[in-house]
Amino acid sequence: MARTESNEFKNGTKAPNFNLLNTIDGNFLSLEKAKGIKGTVILFICNHCPFVIHVNAALVKMANLYQQKGINFIAISANDVANYPQDSPELMKQLAKEEQFPFPYLYDETQEVAKAYNAACTPDFYVFDADLKAIYHGQFDASRPGNGKPVTGIDLSTSLDNLLENKPPLENQKPSIGCGIKWK
Repeated sequence: MARTESNEFKNGTKAPNFNLLNTIDGNFLSLEKAKGIKGTVILFICNHCPFVIHVNAALVKMANLYQQKGINFIAISANDVANYPQDSPELMKQLAKEEQFPFPYLYDETQEVAKAYNAACTPDFYVFDADLKAIYHGQFDASRPGNGKPVTGIDLSTSLDNLLENKPPLENQKPSIGCGIKWK
């Protein structure tokens, strides 16, 4: 299992816009339509990555909690489906149903959105404030498959709590680690 760290994405950077296929309902969805009133979490994930599978249940639970507080979650998969067919839009839709994703699961076929975000791995987490300015880019928590640490989502949830409480962004933002995005 190759381990890839997330790339830098500076706080204060405006979220790059997009309009991507939502595999759950077959419609296109823009960032403007999908963003939250108080904040937005954009996460790059995929179906087959063990690092994503490791956090899926906790991620769904966290999204259900914070979306009630005005922070929307938007999942994007940018993997090359020609070489990784398990990440196809049809299977994305199936996984979203099985895992009960409470958020859209978008397909970045051209990989342009992933490149605009400088995304490198799955999972890769970005938090934006109400004005779509970046306040966090990093790990869900320190848990990884096989390292024995519990999945808590503490890094992401602390970032979201700070946003909701008008506190400064986390000072120590540790990069996410996961499978590298499967580029074409």
